[in-house]
Amino acid sequence: MSDRDQLQTIRSQALAQLVELRANPKPSYKIDGQNVSWESYIRSLQDTIDWCDEKLIGLDPFEVQTRGVT
Repeated sequence: MSDRDQLQTIRSQALAQLVELRANPKPSYKIDGQNVSWESYIRSLQDTIDWCDEKLIGLDPFEVQTRGVT
């Protein structure tokens, strides 16, 4: 599996989880002294998607046009 394929898979999975959480929001709660914040989890998923987007853009070929003048 190429880097591009892995990044696209990670991005797709994060998007699917994000869509699910937004369709069926859950309340934050505390269990055994630990806070479970769905807002933090959603923010983390969005950060993952943004990171994947940046990496995918970096994999795209680009062209630099220059012009010499004398």
